[in-house]
Amino acid sequence: MISLSVLQSMLSTTEVQSPDPNQLKTLTLTDLVRMNKLSVSLREQIKKHIDIDPFTTEDPFKENDDYEYSVILDKTDTKRVICMVVTKKEPPIQLPWEILLGDQLVHLMISKTDAASIKYQLMPKDTNNFYSFRKSTRIAGYIMFAFQICGLSQ
Repeated sequence: MISLSVLQSMLSTTEVQSPDPNQLKTLTLTDLVRMNKLSVSLREQIKKHIDIDPFTTEDPFKENDDYEYSVILDKTDTKRVICMVVTKKEPPIQLPWEILLGDQLVHLMISKTDAASIKYQLMPKDTNNFYSFRKSTRIAGYIMFAFQICGLSQ
């Protein structure tokens, strides 16, 4: 019999992979509902730490940008993208991810290419999919939530 500590250690070392764009094409209505619910809840938690602008702005996928890209995924099914976060590298913003994510979500750093591909599958519209967010009145990055999804790429 495997001890609980050994099992927890095995689970914690399991690497979470970025969702494949083809996986996103298989999202069901149930998946979208779950993503919506989790993203609304996450937004309320994040707003305690940063200011999110009320209007969307152009997508942050410029050729020469200085951003880091990450996604927040549902731990129970990692093809469910709850949120995409794009942050400026300098100075980096520190969010209390352990508190924000709880037991349901996982934060995963991804490449710009993967971020653009995931964004296109979830939000096929070319621009104005991200909200700017601020820390101390300065734009620190951009954020996109699953509740914004109004149609998946075919």
